[in-house]
Amino acid sequence: MTSLKERFQTWFQSSSPQTEQLEQRLPLSIPEEENTFLIGTQSYFSSERDRDAYDRQSIMQDSLDAWRFNPLARRIVELTTHYATGGGLKAVCPHLLTQDFINQFWQHRLNQMEGRVTAMSDELSISGNLFLLLSTDHSGMSYVRILPAADITRIDSRENDVEQELSYHVRLPGETEEAVYLAYAQKTESLGRSGAFPAVILHFAINRPSGSQWGEGDLTPVLKWLARYSAWLEDRVRLNRFRNAFIYVVKARFGSEVERSTRQLTLSANPPAPGSVLVTDESEEWSVISPKLEALDASSDGLAIKKMIAAGVGLPLHFLAEPESSTRTTAEAAGSPTYRRFAERQRFLCAVLEELLRVVVNRRAQVDQSVDPQALIRVEGGDISSRDNRELAEAAQQVNQVASNLFDRGLITEQELLRLVYRFMGERLPTETEAKVSKNTLLAQ
Repeated sequence: MTSLKERFQTWFQSSSPQTEQLEQRLPLSIPEEENTFLIGTQSYFSSERDRDAYDRQSIMQDSLDAWRFNPLARRIVELTTHYATGGGLKAVCPHLLTQDFINQFWQHRLNQMEGRVTAMSDELSISGNLFLLLSTDHSGMSYVRILPAADITRIDSRENDVEQELSYHVRLPGETEEAVYLAYAQKTESLGRSGAFPAVILHFAINRPSGSQWGEGDLTPVLKWLARYSAWLEDRVRLNRFRNAFIYVVKARFGSEVERSTRQLTLSANPPAPGSVLVTDESEEWSVISPKLEALDASSDGLAIKKMIAAGVGLPLHFLAEPESSTRTTAEAAGSPTYRRFAERQRFLCAVLEELLRVVVNRRAQVDQSVDPQALIRVEGGDISSRDNRELAEAAQQVNQVASNLFDRGLITEQELLRLVYRFMGERLPTETEAKVSKNTLLAQ
C-alpha cells in the first residue's frame, strides 16, 4: 500500500501547471508536411490583398489546363473573346499623319494587331492579367508581345501606392536569373545611348480587388466546378458504356460441381448471339443481370453543376448548349445581362488599346515631328448584338422627334439636341462635332 505522502506527491505532480500546459500543447501539435508548411505565410513583395505567389501560380496553371483540355472552359473564353472583339476594333485619330502612323503600326507584319487583340482577350480571361512587352527601334516603330502572366514573378511598386508600378521581374526559360523590365513612365521616357528606346512593360488587370496588384481570370471562381462537372460526366460516360453490357444467369439442378463446371464451360464457349432463339428444358432457368443507372436522377445533378458554372462566368445556360426554356422571350431576357458584361469587356479592351497607342505615338513623336503626341486617339468596338442596334435605332428615332420639338420651341439648344440623340443611339458625341456646334452657338449669340 502506498503511503499518504506518496499519494500526495503523485497528485501534486499530475496537477502541476507545467503538466497541464504540456497536455494542452500536445493535442495542438501537428506534423509539418508539404500541404501545411506554407499555411499562414505571406510573400514579402506582394500586397496583403493579393494571393500568395505559389497560390497564384497554381491557379493560373489550372486555368490554362482547363482552357486546353476542358471544352466547356474553352467555350467560355471563346464566347467572351468573340463578342468583345468579333466585330472588330478600329483606332481613330483626327490628326491625319498620326492616323497614318497608327495604321502602319496596326498592320505591321511583326504586330498584326487584328489577331493579337484576340490573344489579348484570351489572356485576360484565363489569367486576369495582361503584360505587354513594348520594344521600339531607331525609327520609332514599336512592336508588341504578350508575356505570359505566369512568367511574372514579382511586381515592384511605390511604397505608398500599389497601382504605381515601377518594374517587373520576368522568369526566363532555361535561365536561373530573372530579367527586370521597367514600367512605362512618360515623364522620364527618353532615348537611350544607342539611339533606341528601352523595352518596357504595360500591365492591365481585370477582376482586381482594391489595393491589389494582380487580377484574376474569369475561370478562377469556377475551376473546381469545371473539374467536378468533368468528373461527373466522365463517370456517366463510363457507366453508359456498360449499360448494354449484361450477363446471363443459368439456374439448374446439377448433380455435382463437375457437372456445373462442364455446363458453364459449354455455354462460355458458345454463348447465345443477340437476337437468337434459346430453347431449354424445365431443368434450366435463364435470367439477365444488367446495371441500373438511374439516368433521370443523375441528369439533375449535372444540370445543377452546370448552373453553378454558368452563374460563375455570367453566361445563360443556352449559351452553353443547355436550353432552359423553349420560348425566345425567356432566352432574350436571360442574355441581356450577358451582353452588358461583354460590352464592359469590350470597353476595357478599347481602353487598353488606347493606352498602348498613346505610348506608341509618344515614342514615335520623339523621332518624327510630324506625329502629334497630343492628338486624341480613340478605339471603337463593333456591335455586341444585332438586336441592340434595332432597339437603339428605335430609341434614337423616338427621342429625335421629342428633342426636335423642344428645339423648335427654343427650350433646348442644338448641342443638347445632339447630346440626347447620340446618347439614345448608344454612341459618344464626336469631339469635333461638339466643338463645331459650340462655335456656331457663340457666333449666333
